[in-house]
Amino acid sequence: MIPQGKLLLIGGKENKEDENKEMERENKNFCPNEILKLLTDSKEDRIEVITTASSDPDSIQSMYTDAFNKIGYSNYDFLDICDEQIHTDYQTKRISAAKTIFFAGGDQNRICDVLKQSALQYLIKEKYNNEKGFTLAGTSAGAMCIPDVVILEAVNGEAMLQNDIKLDAGWGFINNCIVDTHFIHRARFGRLAHAVILNQNCWGIGLGEDTALLIEEGNIGTCKGSGMAWLINAKNIGQTNIKTVKKGCPVFAENLKVHILTDNCKINLRKGVFIGQSDNNTIAEES
Repeated sequence: MIPQGKLLLIGGKENKEDENKEMERENKNFCPNEILKLLTDSKEDRIEVITTASSDPDSIQSMYTDAFNKIGYSNYDFLDICDEQIHTDYQTKRISAAKTIFFAGGDQNRICDVLKQSALQYLIKEKYNNEKGFTLAGTSAGAMCIPDVVILEAVNGEAMLQNDIKLDAGWGFINNCIVDTHFIHRARFGRLAHAVILNQNCWGIGLGEDTALLIEEGNIGTCKGSGMAWLINAKNIGQTNIKTVKKGCPVFAENLKVHILTDNCKINLRKGVFIGQSDNNTIAEES
């Protein structure tokens, strides 16, 4: 089944406050609030922002209110979902009426279990699968929880060490990906590579800040924004000690495959086909 909706996976710091003036001067691909403008096709469409991942939902609400008002969005609100509220009719009605569900950032440990296997998760999945024009978006921790597998904790060390990464089941909106965010700024290549070596059927999607991967038809990803999206794949890995390495010892791996996408580059996640900016007109033939 081809999903009718879209996924918008955001690497964090999607230029909410027009604060990066140096990037604006130097990077020709920089466009203020470009990522947030992808949340919906119409400024009148309903957007529900889920702030559960944050320990300070009021500040998240204030920040996005300012950004959305600058863009011209006129129909949005905020939900802070916790365990005891998860099956309320009030929240179900709001989720049902939304054209976009946007999970804000924070701590993926805080948000992942609250939605996992819940009535709201099933409702959102039904909308994603069947509702044309629906968008499920997440930034930072909100993006990391969207696939089948989520990185809950990991060490950013000088080596990938056995037992220094904790993975868990995510929400399952896409089944062949693991997402990491703030990827360049926080030097997370090692931990995402470790995750895909452990899950060799998955693409590792490393998203830079003010950068997103827009996924349509369930597997066609388009990079958006001023930074980079890194795609790491271990499907054809060669030599590795991942199954025999002892606790505290480094992991090695041969023949990892890496793509780097910038604005408007595409990737077919099912076939592994990379489409550069000059070849974007061929994506339909590859899907």
